[in-house]
Amino acid sequence: MAEIKIEKKRPVWPWIVAVLLIAGLVYYVFLRDDHVQSETTIENTSGTDTIAE
Repeated sequence: MAEIKIEKKRPVWPWIVAVLLIAGLVYYVFLRDDHVQSETTIENTSGTDTIAE
């Protein structure tokens, strides 16, 4: 009789980790917000006009 070789299944979790890492890298490079918002916004709260004449 002929022998039937049975191969063990390879684990799937390394592929899942690799896909998540690549997706995170793509998000970081392409989809992140490149606009830097300034936290030093000056707001006129005095109620007077600041237009110089």
